Amino acid sequence: MQLSDEGHSVAIVDKNRDAFRRLIRFNGQTIVGSGFDRDILSKAEASQAHALAAVTRGDNTNILCARIGRDFYGVKNVVARIYDPQRADIYMKLGIPTVATSLWTTQQVKRWVLPTDDTIEWSDGTGALHLVERIVPDSLAGRPVDNFNIENSVRVVGLIRGGQGRVNIEGMFAQEDDVLEFLVTIQGLEDLRIMLAGGFV
Repeated sequence: MQLSDEGHSVAIVDKNRDAFRRLIRFNGQTIVGSGFDRDILSKAEASQAHALAAVTRGDNTNILCARIGRDFYGVKNVVARIYDPQRADIYMKLGIPTVATSLWTTQQVKRWVLPTDDTIEWSDGTGALHLVERIVPDSLAGRPVDNFNIENSVRVVGLIRGGQGRVNIEGMFAQEDDVLEFLVTIQGLEDLRIMLAGGFV
């Protein structure tokens, strides 16, 4: 509902019509059916979709929905909810980002379906420093992680790959779908936005 409240066009597909009763102030489209039924996805205008989040109670169903959305409809930003975190590496190798159910929050979903989102994860008491998470754009994959630092404004402090986080990132190279953790200044927020848009010097 948050995405809808923010003005995004949202369609929700669910096999259970009663599930829609829980939606309050939702301005999007509701469709009864299966998320991997191509007729249903066509009705939801999947071919024009910017993102797809598969959030059923079954891991296999979620991965299937995400792959159909990506491979058949060309949806660029997909994410699948998983209940078995041991499967995360397998699905990441298929190119499907996943979020374990224990971490499933609106912000985690938005990180994948809206990679240009400017969300701030944490700010210090003065508002001078911020911690932000950003997905490595495909166009910047292969660069040394150190290249994402900007003197006096942006510093990479961690990396999440395949659901595993690490802070010892010296000598590493960024890969597609890596999540980088940045500590930035106020100016660094804008510097980081420009850099991730391809504005490397």
